[in-house]
Amino acid sequence: MKTILGKKIGMTQIFSETGESIPVTVIEAGPAVVTQIKTVETDGYNAVQIGYGDVKEQRMNKPEKGHFAKWQAPLKKHLTEIRLENGETYEPNQIITVADFEAGKKLDITGVSKGKGTQGNIKRHGHHRGPMTHGSKHKRLAGALAAGTYPSRVFKGNAGPGRMGRETITVQNVVLVKVIEDRNLMLVKGAVPGAKGGLLRIQYAVKGQDK
Repeated sequence: MKTILGKKIGMTQIFSETGESIPVTVIEAGPAVVTQIKTVETDGYNAVQIGYGDVKEQRMNKPEKGHFAKWQAPLKKHLTEIRLENGETYEPNQIITVADFEAGKKLDITGVSKGKGTQGNIKRHGHHRGPMTHGSKHKRLAGALAAGTYPSRVFKGNAGPGRMGRETITVQNVVLVKVIEDRNLMLVKGAVPGAKGGLLRIQYAVKGQDK
């Protein structure tokens, strides 16, 4: 499955030939390089590892340098692994660019959402607030958490206050509107997870792909 790594640049809009405004997220994707090839004989399964983002040699430890040296690959900051299930073939040091992706196709994009710190149950889970009248003691509280004397405890998974955001999220079937090869840019319709500069994993959609 075609996969590439990139970073989120921001959002803007473009216009179709009919004058329709299309909100898009601009992603700087690749170029990525194949840094390792795994096979059933050596690793028990078929996969390929790709790297993205240049990094200074002094920022790498000895085992990391040894890994790249073994495959004679350039040092890369971010790595991800792609399972090979459809007979796809890759070569060591093969370059993957946005030119390998076709406009109009659908993508699955994975990123880490923005962290929002500790939040209450209303913002975090969308709970309704209590009555705002004089004397009410439950305006924005979570309400009853346990069922009295029995079972006299709070069940696991109870939706309450806590840390919100900074979770790995995948948005599916995002339309690839435009590819700008000379600038390594992808324009995808709508929003994707994460803040500006956040790392994204982009691959062809597993389901919902137009034939």
